[in-house]
Amino acid sequence: HVQLVESGGGSVQAGGSLRLSCAASGGTTSTLCMAWLRQPPEKGREVVAIIDTDGATTYGDSVKGRFTISKDAAKNTLYLQMNSLTPEDTAMYYCAADPIPSRCAAGDYRYWGQGTQVTVS
Repeated sequence: HVQLVESGGGSVQAGGSLRLSCAASGGTTSTLCMAWLRQPPEKGREVVAIIDTDGATTYGDSVKGRFTISKDAAKNTLYLQMNSLTPEDTAMYYCAADPIPSRCAAGDYRYWGQGTQVTVS
């Protein structure tokens, strides 16, 4: 059973940067399709970025050019570098993963972290 633990959230001023981390245990990031999703207050959840097992990445339109998703196999950790943050990026950010790429692409993740709050003012 894979466990995911996010960290790195916090409060930042508009234009600033944050880096989120998602430490995985019980599984290796190199064999998992992994993603960051977010849920703004009183809104639905949206996919921020996906990185699949061969390293290919996909980004939501609202974060393209500002956010970067990456994995460190040695640390078994997923990252999300967020630059040029705006108040519209305020949300709870979740790390998710699935060993089956088709499920990942469909937004159907087996494993979830508990979330980390990002607030941009």
